[in-house]
Amino acid sequence: MDKTGIKNGPQALTSRRDCLKIIGMLGLGMAVPSVWPTSSEAKLSNGLNQVSRTLPLMGTFVNITVLHPSQDRAIEAVEKGFARMEELVKVFDRYSNSTPVSWLNHKGQLKDVCPELALVMSKAAYFHFLSQGSFDITVQPLVDFYKEAFAKTGHAPSPEKVKEKLALVDADKIQFNKQGIRFLKEGMGITLDGIAKGYIVDEAANALKKIGIQYALINAGGDIRAIGGNGPDKSWKIGITDPCKRKEYLQIIQLNNGAIATSGNYEVYFDREKLYHHIIDTHTGRSPRNTASVSITAPTVMEADALSTTVFVEGIEKGMRLVEALPNVEAMVIITSGNKKFASKGWKTA
Repeated sequence: MDKTGIKNGPQALTSRRDCLKIIGMLGLGMAVPSVWPTSSEAKLSNGLNQVSRTLPLMGTFVNITVLHPSQDRAIEAVEKGFARMEELVKVFDRYSNSTPVSWLNHKGQLKDVCPELALVMSKAAYFHFLSQGSFDITVQPLVDFYKEAFAKTGHAPSPEKVKEKLALVDADKIQFNKQGIRFLKEGMGITLDGIAKGYIVDEAANALKKIGIQYALINAGGDIRAIGGNGPDKSWKIGITDPCKRKEYLQIIQLNNGAIATSGNYEVYFDREKLYHHIIDTHTGRSPRNTASVSITAPTVMEADALSTTVFVEGIEKGMRLVEALPNVEAMVIITSGNKKFASKGWKTA
């Protein structure tokens, strides 16, 4: 992946970076290969039918692969998974003018909070507390400011201007209760990209499990959730991309009934040197420069998503202490100097 890649028989999924390139081409009206979106069906030797479908969603390409004795049930499961994801995108997409999140960012308050948004906001508050502020959804004004500055001038904004925007970043200044959500500072905004995407993938997995699916994999541009393995007694193999692109995969891990997510400086960046990117340390107002990528395995993608960002910001020493203190969570950190790898005690490769 950009984040992670998947090795799954003859059909390999594209990386997030490639996905973003394709999306960019679509926006420019350029011709792209006709393989996107894709759909495939196959009868496997173990008596299971494999149904795989890939669609553009959440700014990337999302693949759902289901294995089931009944091809019809597998097709139904894939459709239900995508339907649930599309429902939730209408809640969390901050770029749309008609979602609760975009309305909150525009008005600074939201009275009618749906259960899905309430849950994700509560989880975001938990990770903000757990990380002592390293995970902060109110970083949105600063991220957008960097993006706009580089688009206009090709250079980073001045430290004084960054400091002005940094004053708007503080998740403790979100009032969230039965009356709704309200920003306590004018000009604040939130981005749930680092947690809601994981939640959406988890909800798609729950939709599959509700109809009895035992083997499935969902890959949303590297946010990956496994239900069971790749059939009975067989794991899904997940390839973690080399941030330096010296080789396709830096490592391969096995995944069963769990999740993995990776945050990297190569995913969305504003300058050629990748010194300024979408992950920002809210204590300094700058992107961390010592870390190239962080991969987290956890029971859910929402946890893995939030923790990969958190550890990226905190760095190896503090980040690994946090990971080691959490149950069923493991991490691999790749630093920029020499592309060196550091893993938690329970991290396992294939």
